[in-house]
Amino acid sequence: MPGRTRKRSPLKIPDRPYIALGLEGSANKLGVGIIRHDTDGSTVVMSNVRHTYITPPGEGFLPRDTAQHHRDWALSVINDALSKAQISLHDIDCICFTQGPGMGAPLSSVALVARTLSLLYDKPLVGVNHCVGHIEMGRQITGAQNPVVLYVSGGNTQVIAYSQQRYRIFGETLDIAVGNCLDRFARVINLSNDPSPGYNIEQEAKKGKRLVPLPYTTKGMDVSLSGILTSAEAYVQDKRYRRNGASATDGDDIITPQDLCFSLQETVFAMLVEITERAMAHIGSKEVLIVGGVGCNERLQEMMGIMAEERGGRVFATDERFCIDNGIMIAQAGLLSFRMGYRTPLTKSSCTQRFRTDEVHVAWRA
Repeated sequence: MPGRTRKRSPLKIPDRPYIALGLEGSANKLGVGIIRHDTDGSTVVMSNVRHTYITPPGEGFLPRDTAQHHRDWALSVINDALSKAQISLHDIDCICFTQGPGMGAPLSSVALVARTLSLLYDKPLVGVNHCVGHIEMGRQITGAQNPVVLYVSGGNTQVIAYSQQRYRIFGETLDIAVGNCLDRFARVINLSNDPSPGYNIEQEAKKGKRLVPLPYTTKGMDVSLSGILTSAEAYVQDKRYRRNGASATDGDDIITPQDLCFSLQETVFAMLVEITERAMAHIGSKEVLIVGGVGCNERLQEMMGIMAEERGGRVFATDERFCIDNGIMIAQAGLLSFRMGYRTPLTKSSCTQRFRTDEVHVAWRA
């Protein structure tokens, strides 16, 4: 059978350096990134600054308070990013911002900042899909060519593959996202939100010694996570549960918060590995790219790596600089769109909380 020829990218090598400013604020992270595409085809991260809105233990972040945080910190974070990049806004070619999906109030606050800068400095606007930003930055950093993408974050859980200038969704959560599941359980057992609930669950899970039964709910290419969260919460009311760990008088039949964190991670991540493997088999890919905030989890990367190795493949992932929501991913995806001639008119720059990954025309890929 003849080898498959690689299609030529419609994205031409730039005739001059292009610089983009990216603004991200779809949840509790306010990120500003500046990226440059050079004439030799290389990409340079000039700055990537982020500030996180952190709430007390046991509390989530409300849209109104999160939006206020973004408004309070926008000027400071933008100036910090410009200072680290050693440029001014006059040097920017376009201003890119997250247009969705995400929380309505924070999205709108950051979009307002983007519009203001666009008008003040006469720079074109480029609205960016948050999910596509994660994918494009992941591809850029890791060098993955045509991977199955597992996108796991606080608001999204999707298995994605590229085809015909779209990122096609093969499977997704039917209810809550994996990051939301972990964050909500962290609130149940009163874990700190600093630096993030998911990170603290990961650390507690490393101390777990018992795997308790939890619902394993894969439905074809999709997963359901609300039931597993409810079941994990129910163990907190179990008479065997010891909030402060085992004491000298306890027997072997006890359940600790660390056991529940361990069990929740193992079960949920096994479900994600299963549906990712199905997608790999379907499209014949040997690569997996994990993006999104939960993608920082080392246990998820380890489990996915075992599966990929058994298939003769490999896993690509980034560290917390690029996994967790950031401005540089918005700048990267936005600048790719900009170089293909895309602009967002001011009249169409409103945000949407529901903006699916497969709605975006990925014009820069063959």
